[in-house]
Amino acid sequence: MSDPFEGFDIEDPDLPKAIEKHAMRSGGYPYDDKLDSKIYEAEMYALQKQLVLLQSHLQTSGERVMLVFEGRDAAGKGGTIKTYLENLNPRHNLIAALPKPNDRERTQWYFQRYVDWLPAAGETVLFDRSWYNRAGVEPVMGFCTPEQTETFLEEAPEFEKRLTRDGIHLFKFWLSIGREMQLKRFHDRRHDPLKVWKLSPIDLQALGKWDAYTAARDMMLTRTDSKHAPWTVIRANDKRRGRINVIRTVLDALDYQGKSGKAIGEIDPKIRLSADAFLKLKKSE
Repeated sequence: MSDPFEGFDIEDPDLPKAIEKHAMRSGGYPYDDKLDSKIYEAEMYALQKQLVLLQSHLQTSGERVMLVFEGRDAAGKGGTIKTYLENLNPRHNLIAALPKPNDRERTQWYFQRYVDWLPAAGETVLFDRSWYNRAGVEPVMGFCTPEQTETFLEEAPEFEKRLTRDGIHLFKFWLSIGREMQLKRFHDRRHDPLKVWKLSPIDLQALGKWDAYTAARDMMLTRTDSKHAPWTVIRANDKRRGRINVIRTVLDALDYQGKSGKAIGEIDPKIRLSADAFLKLKKSE
């Protein structure tokens, strides 16, 4: 299928068969089917217990953790965050999902309003989109100037260096999905009365801007991947595999009492990639 967008009508309740057929394997996804639900539930239960142990450790040690989630619309950021937090104390594990800046915030230093959401001792903050709006949504949709994006790309690694120097454990996740999978998820949202609220005007405009978002993503990963704050790419056509490998990445990187390698399990190298490996893979496809 050369162009899955050609002939696609989100208002048509019937999803084109070609999109349905190619969704899971779109974007070069390495699996044909979702992870078996019983396997997923068993592995996730073990991981959730490890997250509770990590939470206890953070409360004792006072360490701070930040998780940044970026990705195309419908990549599964919100669902991954919800799964991560499912059994954790909301008083110490916070979601930062900032709305568009108000008139006053638009005159501030760009990073300023995000600083207010940095974690205090013992806290984990999960960003459902972050300062990286300026490298993705804003330039693609024309909400900022090219000069503002260039300034951001220069400043972001320095901003993050100061966070990590201060002891914050920073994880940056890019959730990657294929085009057919995005179309399928948009279609599901449009025709499911319980999900329709998830579909915004910006989402609909994104339908025709796939290539522009791809170029912005590649530039962002290239310019802001660093030793002190590397990007982790999670291939997320299968939400189950994606969520498991996000949580495993965090647990694998941190030390805490009761940590069990057996319970954490092995990170799937087909699902979790470095920014450099992902970009090379995309060029070869």
